[in-house]
Amino acid sequence: MTEQRSRALDIGTMPRGGPNASWLDRRMQTDVLEYIDRFDVSDEIKQVVISELDRQDWHEDHARTALALVADIDHPRILELGAGHGKLSAKLLELHPTATATITDLDPTSVANIAAGPLGAHPRARTQVVDATTIDAPENSYDLVVFAMSFHHLPPAQACRAIAEATRISTKFLVIDLARLPTPALPLIPLLGLLIAAPGALRKGPLTILPFLHDAIISLLRAYRPQALTALAQAADPAINVEFLPKPPPLTCAVFSRT
Repeated sequence: MTEQRSRALDIGTMPRGGPNASWLDRRMQTDVLEYIDRFDVSDEIKQVVISELDRQDWHEDHARTALALVADIDHPRILELGAGHGKLSAKLLELHPTATATITDLDPTSVANIAAGPLGAHPRARTQVVDATTIDAPENSYDLVVFAMSFHHLPPAQACRAIAEATRISTKFLVIDLARLPTPALPLIPLLGLLIAAPGALRKGPLTILPFLHDAIISLLRAYRPQALTALAQAADPAINVEFLPKPPPLTCAVFSRT
């Protein structure tokens, strides 16, 4: 029991750069919440941020990465965590004629919006409010769990529990997220956030896009390194393996599975 508590405490305070992160790497992270994680922020602002995330148009590439992991399964059962507006699940169902998708998010408003749209009437889709750290499903309920562009929202202790839960209910757990910048480039995060937000600012005006800029900078500061993801998996269960798939910057891609 003492060893387990010690390990949990170490993971709870682990830097986003991993157990051996440098001084600068440890300094260039934050516990500040993104707007979409805050209860004191209106749903309108949250939906602005999610809409701008959707405009990054990574959904088809992420969907093809996910489907490659279940290519040998005729009727893959896929659970998406942190689905936002559900665009990734929509692409999964479009690309695979027999896949089923359970589309979930912690935010009830996002789930209600998905349910009220085309996905809510899709015969191979269902929507549900789900906390990634406590998934109400038995073991082996799914062939794949996908968590795209949202894993960094979880602090280390919660991220560890999410890995344990996802690999409990599924054969594989795919995490696609922002990659943590190389240590010398971390001070450039505000500039990179501006570059990411610039297209939205041109369309909607700088004041409208400020929430997305805020969340883009916070996301980059909260992103995990591969070393951190490996440490999280080992803390969740030493039997969990991690494979990193090639992705161009600014993305990282990890597949967690149990031996």
